[in-house]
Amino acid sequence: MPAKKDANAPRTAPRPRGDEIGAADVARRVAENLRQRRKQRDMSLDQLSHATGVSRAALSQIETRKTNPTIGVLWKIASGLGVPFSELLGESRLSLSVLRRGDTQVLRSTDRRFESRPLVPAAGENEIEMYELTLSARSRHVSDPHGPGTKELVVVLSGTLRMTVGDHTDELEAGDSVVFDANLPHVYENPGTGDARYHDVIIYRS
Repeated sequence: MPAKKDANAPRTAPRPRGDEIGAADVARRVAENLRQRRKQRDMSLDQLSHATGVSRAALSQIETRKTNPTIGVLWKIASGLGVPFSELLGESRLSLSVLRRGDTQVLRSTDRRFESRPLVPAAGENEIEMYELTLSARSRHVSDPHGPGTKELVVVLSGTLRMTVGDHTDELEAGDSVVFDANLPHVYENPGTGDARYHDVIIYRS
């Protein structure tokens, strides 16, 4: 779900060293998985750029691990390839996989006002993804449509969330939930004065 830059000033808190190490591991896995899927489809970088809307130069930097891709860029690549987001982050699938909270790698938007923490192990099932999302006060997160048949279930944990799907808007409070067709443009907006936290379950068509 790509994030567009917010007019508000970004957070300036330094990223912890452990977070940098986690980001490097994510960059390694993304580079390997992206290159593998591009080669399997016999796509050039130019063709991949056309399919995803990400520049050839940026894709090349991701594949050669010269940059850590933002959550917005990762969503663009996943949507363009028509694969679940977790396929870019995951490793080989196991019969049992455990994800410890302390081991999760938080992904952030460029302005650091939107954060995503995966709740399903990267080596788990690809048909369902679940994230704990945090949206800063007075911020919005714009998502491009996902593939046909994709559904999303959003459950608000704390704060207020204004959810717009297509031309329909709902105000959601803690404990409220909504399910919708994610092949439509959708926007998450926090009109409150504090962070909004919510769970987002993405269900892909089997």
